[in-house]
Amino acid sequence: MSISFDNTEIAFAYKSDKDLKSAKNLFSAMSYSLLSSLGTRFTPFLVKTGLPINGLIRKTIFKQFVGGETLEETGRVCNMLNEYNVSAILDYGVEGKESEESFEHATEEFIRVIRFAATQKNIPLIAIKITGLARFKLLEKLNEAPRLRSGVHDNEMQEIEWAKVRERLVRICDVAKETNIGILVDAEESWIQDPIDRITMEMMELYNTEKPLVYNTIQLYRQDRLQFLKMSHDIARQQNFILAVKLVRGAYMEKERARAMDKGYSSPIQKNKEATDLDYNLAVKYCFDNIETVSYVIATHNELSALKAAEQLEEKGLQRNHPNVHFSQLYGMNDNMTFNLAKNGFSVSKYLPFGPIRDVIPYLMRRAQENSSVKGQTSRELSLINKEISRRKNVTQQAELK
Repeated sequence: MSISFDNTEIAFAYKSDKDLKSAKNLFSAMSYSLLSSLGTRFTPFLVKTGLPINGLIRKTIFKQFVGGETLEETGRVCNMLNEYNVSAILDYGVEGKESEESFEHATEEFIRVIRFAATQKNIPLIAIKITGLARFKLLEKLNEAPRLRSGVHDNEMQEIEWAKVRERLVRICDVAKETNIGILVDAEESWIQDPIDRITMEMMELYNTEKPLVYNTIQLYRQDRLQFLKMSHDIARQQNFILAVKLVRGAYMEKERARAMDKGYSSPIQKNKEATDLDYNLAVKYCFDNIETVSYVIATHNELSALKAAEQLEEKGLQRNHPNVHFSQLYGMNDNMTFNLAKNGFSVSKYLPFGPIRDVIPYLMRRAQENSSVKGQTSRELSLINKEISRRKNVTQQAELK
């Protein structure tokens, strides 16, 4: 492959010298596990107390990983990404709210985001969380119910409540269909995932008849998800709709293992990273082998997985920007992958959260935890940033000598 993820000039072309130094300071701080642990533990509490730390958060971790507090601010980031042929997947940062009023507000916000996306050049998809539309306890209760694709309730109040959740999702999908903007349904904790899977499959059956519109997210760090992908594809073929999926490794590993240990059941998480990597790459290969009937987002920060996927496109003689294949990374991370993929003609996006600081704090804390817990992640980011800072210094020095 001619593509390289080591080209920092391409990776950081959008960043000023000042932005690069800020990113270096942030990732340096994250490299200290104790400091990162204290930050993720106390920041949510400090925000709730009303202490004046929003300015500090906004200038550091928020600026690195979030598009902005408003759609207008985020739109400017989208325009910047578009200059480098990078798309954006908008993610309205809402989770953990528990009232009917908040669910209705989230529904209207998702619809507003969809309509905004339709006015932009490079926002093909938006992400939603079912926990933004439904009570966590309701999802937990339904997850424990018999695994039937219909009628999972034995309680009339639950049935009424779940019907409201479905109605909210239909409203969102109706607008998505009207505006031709795709919907990515995020995966969540394993003990609430079953009803999320079922309702997402139901939406796919309704809306993915002619083209992919609704995508489910499959976390391959779960031992059962490769088989779930294949089962989902079988159902899609039987029901004559297009399967659309986002393939990720996963974001709740520590929480999953801790809960399994606390409650005394076998952890759903793969036994080690190698098993996760194997299933992830097999899932990507399965999608490639069924590329005519599966649309998929290869959402990974793993350079080897991305290179393998790019090679599979080449080996099959497919165009690099095949309509059924899309790469994606989180905003603020792995710019070396995103911008080099885009430069080489692949379809790629940044997953771009936005929203008021208080609403995106859970997301930001996960990013901090991820960078401190994933082996080599922070050091890789730092080495690339330092490499680009050094390159720019050399360019400046050479120019001054001329």
